This record gives sequence, C-alpha cells and structure tokens, in this order.
Amino acid sequence: MPRLLLRPIYVVAITTVLVQGCHIGSRVVASLFAIKLGANPFEVGTLISVYSIFPLLLGVSSGRISDRLGPRRPMLIGTLVMSVGLLLPFLSPTLITLYGSCILIGTGFVFFNVSNQTLGGALGTAAERTHNFATLGLGYAAGHLCGPVLAGYAIDYLGHKYGYLIFAVLLLAPATVFAFDKRFGVRPATGNKERGNTFALLRLPLLRRAVIVSGLITTGWDLYGFYVPIYGHSIGLSASSIGNILGVFALATFVVRAILARLTRRFGIEPVLRTAAFCAAVLLVPFALIQYVPVLFALSFGIGLALGCSQPLTLNLAYNYSPEGRAGEVTGLRLTINNITHVGVPVASGALASLLGVAPVFWTCAALLVTSGFMSRKPK
Repeated sequence: MPRLLLRPIYVVAITTVLVQGCHIGSRVVASLFAIKLGANPFEVGTLISVYSIFPLLLGVSSGRISDRLGPRRPMLIGTLVMSVGLLLPFLSPTLITLYGSCILIGTGFVFFNVSNQTLGGALGTAAERTHNFATLGLGYAAGHLCGPVLAGYAIDYLGHKYGYLIFAVLLLAPATVFAFDKRFGVRPATGNKERGNTFALLRLPLLRRAVIVSGLITTGWDLYGFYVPIYGHSIGLSASSIGNILGVFALATFVVRAILARLTRRFGIEPVLRTAAFCAAVLLVPFALIQYVPVLFALSFGIGLALGCSQPLTLNLAYNYSPEGRAGEVTGLRLTINNITHVGVPVASGALASLLGVAPVFWTCAALLVTSGFMSRKPK
C-alpha cells in the first residue's frame, strides 16, 4: 500500500466513509420502513427528529470528553452504540423499535462525530487544516454516496430489516480500527483548562456567526435528505431510484470537495460558502414540482455541488475561531446548535407536509439557505 494512504488523516477519512455511510443509509431505511409500517409524513418527521434528541443533549459533553480523553475511546464507544441501534429493527421490525433505533444511532453518532471532527483539526499544522478538513469532507461525502445507494438496493432486494443488518455488520470494521490503531489516541491541543459556561463561547462574534450559519446550512441539508425519500415514494419511485438520487447528490459533494482547497485559496472561505448557499437555494425551489427522474438527478447533482462546500467550510471556520484547547467543546457546541434545529424543524416540516404537501418543505430549505448566505459575509 502506498505510504501516502497510511497517513492518519487518510485513515480517518476511510473510517468516516463507513460510519457516515451507515448513519445516512439508516435514515433512508428508517424513512421508507416507517412509511411501509403505515406512518404519515408527520410521524416520519417525528421519527427523524428523534435522531437528534440525544445529540442535542450530549453534544457539548461529548466535546469535553473528547478534549479530556482524546478521540479514540469516544469514537469506539459511539460506533458500537450505533451498531446496537442498527440491530434493533432487524430483531424486532416495528414502528416503536424504529424510534429506539434512531435514539441509539443518533447518540452513538454524536460521540463519533465530535471526536472525528476534532481529530481532523488536530492532525497537522494550522496551514494543513483546510486540506485536512477537505479530506475529512471527502470521507463524509463518500459516506453520503454509498449509504443511500446501498440502502436502496438492500431494501429492494433483501427487505428493510436486512438493510439494517448490513449496516450493523459494516460498523464492525471501523470499530476494529478505533480499538487497535493508537494514532486515534492523539490528544487535541491542551491549554485553557478553566471551563466556563460553554454557551458563553457564543459571545465571540465570529464564532457565533460560524455556528449559526452551520446550523442553518446543516438543517437545510438534512431536510433535503429526509424528504427526498418521502417525495420519491409519493411519485412512485422505487427505493433504489430514491437511493440513486441521493447518491448523485453525494457524488457531487465528493467532486466539489476534491477541489475545495483550491477554491478557497482563490476566492476565500466566506465568499465560496455564501455563493454555494444561494445556488443551492435556487435549485431547491423547483425540486418537488418535477417528476421526471433525469431532471431530479440533475437538480440533485447541482444541489450536491453547492452544499458539498458547507460542512468543511463551516467546520473550518468554527475550529479557527475556537479558544485554544476547547476545539472539541466548540465542535460539540456547533453540533448542539445544529441539533436544536434538527429536533424542531423535521416535526414542523412534517406537519407542514401533511397539510400542504412536500413542496413547502423544499422551499423552507431554500429559505434557510438564503438566510445563511446573507450571514456568510466576510468579516471586516
């Protein structure tokens, strides 16, 4: 194996592909399984919001744990908890079990995710950080690509509960890496040992802006991922076709992240982020008015190109504006703010979809992204 592939950041990216793929794939299976079990759009929205309840409560704590213990143990425990959550619907395929599964998957993922993103920033120098976050972003993008596609084909050819089983087994590979690869034990920067109120960090203007923009963009991203399966089902698409539409989105995020470092060097982080948010908003408006699959593929690819910039750039901004030694805590705070919207918005959008149809949900996504675009101005 080429030595380049053994660098820690590449190992981090490869494990991210598997964990993120199982996480996103499980959401596709959960949405479609719930519909099969008789859930309406409001109940599906409630189910998806459950993914974010415990991450909302544990985001800051998981960040502090990552700062104190290093990333390896939280990543290992989080991955194992996710695997248990994925096994539940296979053993007991009921709607109630789906709620328990979503709780465990969301809880496990927050411990993995906070430590994973903190580790990505801690590896290498400040000058290497954009490259590291872009590489990590490629891992997330590849997971977004593989997860929904695998979920769709697993449902079509094996059934919903076997889709869950496949994802549970896949997580054993990254868990093994986290258990034995000592490079994941690297500690983030030390310093600033006195911990005040975490939310007092939002008094820092640049950090506050980065966290709010991150929350808006991530919520728009997640709503898109949640409601594409619902919209696809409503117009008679197969599970594999729905998975492929989401896979095209993920492929586009992978493509744009491969050139993201060059884009930011030329134009700057904030201008790229702002332009991407506006472009994604424009493409989201007609999405739920179209039933022609090739056009849905094209729109999904364009939305993926635009939103593919968001996660690495908002993570980079938040990390850069973090007080020394509190990067994990800030990452947890960022995810907590994200999850506040994750809990409320799916429920509200589910109620909206039940009353008016799915199209207003996509327009809500567009409005969130327009707001984030206006907030993504470069500081003076």
